[in-house]
Amino acid sequence: MNAQPDPKPRAVSAVSNAISIKSLMLDAVIFAGLLLGIVFVIMQPTEADLLNLGRNAAMAAAFFVIGLVASYALNKSGVKTLGEAVFEPPHKKAQARAYAWYKTFWGLELIVGFVATFYAATLVTDFSLHELLSEDGFAGAQRIFSALVHPNFEILPQAVLAIVETIFIAFMATVMAIPIAFVLSFVSAKNIMGGTAPGFFIYGLLRTSLNVTRSIEPLIWAIIFSVWVGIGPFAGMLALMIHSIASLTKQYSEMVESVDEGPIEGIQSTGAGPLQVIWFAVVPQIVLPYVSITIYRWDINVRMATVIGLVGGGGIGTMLIQYQGQAMWNEVGTLVLVIAVVVWLMDTSSAYIREAIK
Repeated sequence: MNAQPDPKPRAVSAVSNAISIKSLMLDAVIFAGLLLGIVFVIMQPTEADLLNLGRNAAMAAAFFVIGLVASYALNKSGVKTLGEAVFEPPHKKAQARAYAWYKTFWGLELIVGFVATFYAATLVTDFSLHELLSEDGFAGAQRIFSALVHPNFEILPQAVLAIVETIFIAFMATVMAIPIAFVLSFVSAKNIMGGTAPGFFIYGLLRTSLNVTRSIEPLIWAIIFSVWVGIGPFAGMLALMIHSIASLTKQYSEMVESVDEGPIEGIQSTGAGPLQVIWFAVVPQIVLPYVSITIYRWDINVRMATVIGLVGGGGIGTMLIQYQGQAMWNEVGTLVLVIAVVVWLMDTSSAYIREAIK
């Protein structure tokens, strides 16, 4: 009989190639960013130059290619780059020489990359200690803070009703999102869907769609649904539900991908089908993490519900934007106090519940 080829070397080679590609990509992004920063400092581009998207994109792409070539050349010459240090396999990390990280090339790359990024961030955000500590600005902020810490409790009944509405908006959004996210989490898990080409295609398509959905802030979803179903708590609930589905599916699927493979192999050895494997081997391992994540999501939705009210999503956020727009800071102070108390109660309660179910 002909000996079957050992699949392990191929698997190791595939993992090594994937790690190498990831390290090259990371180094290329860092090198491209540094080159763009150097060009920015030397050329001092005007706003019109910065708005030339086609030329800037071509320049960034060219620098990225240069970064790829530089990273590849450094790796081949035996120089350990930051990408290699980050994506290095555990067994190689254990064999690494005990050099201080800041004395290595990848350490220098990390320091230079961080400093350059921090400097660029100060320019983009117009960071200024002078404006922060200016006497006029500080006096204006002091007036607002003084009003906030002297709340007008005459509007407390309306604030309580509004925060109750906010809590129920968050509750409904979470409850409606749970079953949908639960089902989608298995289809979005690579270890469940990655065995076949059609399954991997569905996995990639769904993960991409969910990433796009999650990248759209609930505030934008609230605006869309306010036009769709009208201004009010229903629009806010739908906005939070859509965002919760995308976020919970991602978190749930990551739990599925991290399950122990032993029970799965044991159930498969009995001839069980895919659904039976999921139900008897995967679900028992993820129930408690799912419950913990779901409770935390409700906590998040309560806080987010106060924000979507700013665009007509109902709840206490609607009152907040009304009083803020009229510069009625004493009334705003009352609403902030109510929100802070409810968020504290929710955070404390959810923490105790998550601890109890571990």
